[in-house]
Amino acid sequence: MTDSKSTINWFEIPVKDFDRAVAFYGRILGRDLVRSEGGPIKMAFLGEDPANPGGALSCGPGMEPGDKGTVVYLNGGRDLAEIMDRVEPSGGQVLIPKTRISDDYGYFGMFLDSEGNRVGLHNY
Repeated sequence: MTDSKSTINWFEIPVKDFDRAVAFYGRILGRDLVRSEGGPIKMAFLGEDPANPGGALSCGPGMEPGDKGTVVYLNGGRDLAEIMDRVEPSGGQVLIPKTRISDDYGYFGMFLDSEGNRVGLHNY
């Protein structure tokens, strides 16, 4: 194990239609994503803070979206309902609306993105 306190270091969300996925996540997160399209795998970065775990949308050989298997939970901000409210108008589907876990663990929600990936949101 490294010195980092976080178990997560990096994640990738596979996408088939890169432009559609970048537009979807840009709309729901309310910010432009930084693209890297210089190799066989196109990426659009979901965060740029090197002090925190990061991730990207990834499009290319071997990248297959799906609604089964591992679920990534993105930071839902101060009120994840704001992001959840933008999911369906942006081409996704809300699976679980903002739901209280407990006072200690906050709230979560889950959606299908524009590519068919099951993705969660969480906040305290």
